[in-house]
Parts: sequence; structure tokens; C-alpha cells
Amino acid sequence: MSYEVLARKYRPTNFEEVVGQEHIVKALTNGIEQQRIHQAFIFSGTRGVGKTTLARILAKCLNCEKKDIPVTIPCDKCSNCEEIKSGRNIDFLEIDAASNTQVDKIRDLIETVEYKPAKGRYKVYLIDEVHMLSTQSFNALLKTLEEPPPHVIFIFATTNPEKIPKTVQSRCLQLNLKTVNEKLLSKHIQKILKKEKINFDDESTFMISSSAKGSVRDALTFLDQALAHGKGELKQDDVKKLLGTIDDSLLIDLIDGVVDGDGKKVFNTLYEIEQLSPEYDSILKDIIAMLHQISLEQVLENSNIDHIKEMATKVDNEFCQLLYEIAMNAYSKFNVHPNPKEALEICLLRMLTFNPLNKLSENSSNKPIKEKKNLKTNNLKEKKSDKTKLHSSDKPIASNEDWINFFNTKKMSPFARNYFGNMSFKDFDDGSMTLLVNSESSEIPENILSEFKAILKELFSKEVEVNFEVGTVIDSPLAVNDAENTKKYNKAKSSIKDDKDIKNFMKKFNGKIKEDTIKPIK
Repeated sequence: MSYEVLARKYRPTNFEEVVGQEHIVKALTNGIEQQRIHQAFIFSGTRGVGKTTLARILAKCLNCEKKDIPVTIPCDKCSNCEEIKSGRNIDFLEIDAASNTQVDKIRDLIETVEYKPAKGRYKVYLIDEVHMLSTQSFNALLKTLEEPPPHVIFIFATTNPEKIPKTVQSRCLQLNLKTVNEKLLSKHIQKILKKEKINFDDESTFMISSSAKGSVRDALTFLDQALAHGKGELKQDDVKKLLGTIDDSLLIDLIDGVVDGDGKKVFNTLYEIEQLSPEYDSILKDIIAMLHQISLEQVLENSNIDHIKEMATKVDNEFCQLLYEIAMNAYSKFNVHPNPKEALEICLLRMLTFNPLNKLSENSSNKPIKEKKNLKTNNLKEKKSDKTKLHSSDKPIASNEDWINFFNTKKMSPFARNYFGNMSFKDFDDGSMTLLVNSESSEIPENILSEFKAILKELFSKEVEVNFEVGTVIDSPLAVNDAENTKKYNKAKSSIKDDKDIKNFMKKFNGKIKEDTIKPIK
């Protein structure tokens, strides 16, 4: 006896067995119970979510011989149910629109509409992939679709409802099927595996449901492939090899290297990933998904995964969004790139290049170039450095004025400036700096704090401990700078408005000054 694939073996035979389409099932069963059965339906949705299955179940419910009226649960024992299930019922016509696009085929179908059903209550016409019909075919259907005989029901299944003419859509009851969520799909797979008495682990079923992207048929096809690969068992390692998925730990190492600006770590991790022979577009999709989880954790704090929580604390919110945009842009162009591996590598290089913290690894490729500079230049740098060290140690940051001067003269990333520019100075004592922060200030990400400490170390030639104290922030660098800029702007504005020549010019030509174009002289 030939093997029956799981997608066919476990195809739902009634509404109760349908997975993840409760809103559709409720609409159909309520209509049957109230005897309010529409003349034409459109079932739309992605592949493998149950469009054709629901159409066949509906046909069985309408023609089941269990009662004298349509039922919500077909008996699956009467001749009508058996014939519809096997595809040989004379009153249930299933047509593939992809191979019957010509108008002549539709005209032949319309000619049979007037004849009453041979055995059942209704003649049910199921047209699969209906959007493939030609314009002439749709036009031929319109009149019959608007006023069909009482014994006729049309069911249109499609993955692309936008291509169905509005004139046809307006004559039908459109029901949109949803993709099935991963958790529900994983439970469905586990239920089937238990019936089949097959050993499995939860991680394997979750990976399969995740790869199926909401399609029940795809999930069961993947399950068949995984069982063949694992000799009748479902093992995590076999499923990973089959689907080309990788451990989250490797992805975290990859993103961690990007955040630290450590190019060597990034490409060493990528080399480890390459040994698993994954699909490169899948890696990029996983990176995008992980960055999405990190972003949500930063705002909602809703993750239960430790490494997501750690990364959300470490990476700056704005930089995380920048990484997400780079990854999405790379994925949108992935299919046109001649080499998938190179496409992923370029994406990672862009992430490293646009890292605003500019924290490249000490083993960066441009280090040897710096070392090749002549001795005279190095000596000059050393003398200058010694002078700076002397000056720095003689005059540490002792007041808020010193703190503002330090902030304005030192080069920092935009992210570091946004955090530290809203703090004021409290004290500096024995290699420890204390800054005042507002109670509303968010926690400083690890990489931002590391950047600031590196700047202090360069200035004082030693590690400086940085402490934060909640208090009233007065005269923070950004506030002082804004006040100074406002003062300069007001001065420039007054100077322009009080200028006699400008006044005469404005009066002569009835002109106005656009205040947003006034710029103070720097």
C-alpha cells in the first residue's frame, strides 16, 4: 500500500478539526444554523491555510443526508459525504481556474447551472485559484453570479483576491483566512505525532512551525521531510540541518560583535555559521527577527528570553533601529544579488561601518597601516600626549563649567551626547566622577557607558569610575548650549529687525522676514 502524506491523511473532515480559522468557522456554522446560506463565497488567504478544505466541508454540510436540512457537522458516512470526500460527487464540481482560463469553459459551466442537483440539495461549484480566470470569463459569470438558481452555491478560492474584479467581489461573501500562529501550529504538529506514535522534542516542532510561516500544509510537508531525514524520528539536530536554521547563541554573538564594532568577532562567528550550511537569506531573516525582539524588549520589557534582555540593555535604542533598517534594506535586495553569501557579508560590513560608536576591534585591519607611520610623527604624538596627560592630571574636571567645556570639546557619538548632555556635574574625587541625572532618565546602555569611559581614560591616562546620582539637573551641557544658541538667535533677530536699511527695504516692497531662516553668526 502506498504511503499517504500527512497533509492528506490529516486533512480536516469537519469544521471542528480546522486549525486557526475560528472566525471563518463561526460565520459558516451560524449561517447554516439560521438557514442564511449565501449564494456565493470567496475564500481568500495564503497557501495551505484551508481554503479548499473549508469549501469541501461546507459542501458536505449542505448536502449531508443525516437530516432533511443542512447541518453544521457532516456525518461522513452517507453517500454524498463519501463522494464529496473522494471527489466523485456529481453535484460538487471542483474546477481549477489555472488550467481552465478560457471563456468557453465558463460558458459550458453556466449551461449546467439550470439543472437541479441529482442527489443533494445544492449544486456546489468550487473554482480554485479563481483570480487566474480571464476578464471575459469573469464577465460571463456576472449575470449568473448575481441571480443564480436557488439550488446553486458558488465557492471561489484564491490566494490573490485583489485580482478578482470588484463587480465579482460585490456579489460574493468574502471570508479572509488568517495564517496560523506558530504556537497553535506547533501544538497541531505534536497532536499528529502522538497519533502516529513518533518520538519528538518540543524544539523540533517549534522550528518546523516557525519555518512554515503560518501554512498548515507547509508545516506537515516539512514534518514529512524531517521524519524521512531522521528515519522515522524527529530530532532537533536533524531538523536544524534540514531547515538550515542555526542556534540563537550564534546570532547573538553576531549582533554582539556588530554592537561592539568588533569586525573580527563578527566574521569569525559568520564562519562558524557557514559550517552548518545554512540558507543565507534565512540568517538575515533571523537577524531581523532578533532585532525586532530586542526593540520590543527595550520598550515593553515583555521578553522571557535572557539573551534578548541582555542585548536590549546593552545596545542603544536608536542604534538598534539603525541596524534593523540596514538589515531590512539588505533583505529587500537579497534576491537580485548574484551571491547570497556576499549579500549577507555586505550587510554586516554596513552595520560595522555605520556603527556611530566607532569601536572597532584592536585587531582591525587598519591598525597595521597606522603603525607604518614614520617615527617623527609618532614622537610628536607622544610628546603631545604627554603634554595632555600633564595638563589633564593638573586640572581635572572640578566644576560644572569644566564639565560643559569637556563635553563641548570631546568627540562623542550622537547617542552618547544625547545621554550625557542631559546630566550635570557633581564631583570628581580620586579617580571617580559623579554625575547628576533626572529621575526620568533611562538606564545608560553598556556600550554608551564604555565609550564614555574610554574618553575619560584617554584624557586622564587611567580608568575612571563613573557614578550616577538621581537629583535636580541644573545647567546640563545641552541645556546651556540651547540657551546660548537662543540668546544668539534673539540677538541676530533683533539686529535684523532694527536695521534701518532692512526696514526701508521691507516697507518699499511690502515684504516679510521668515524668522526660521535667521541664523546667528558663529
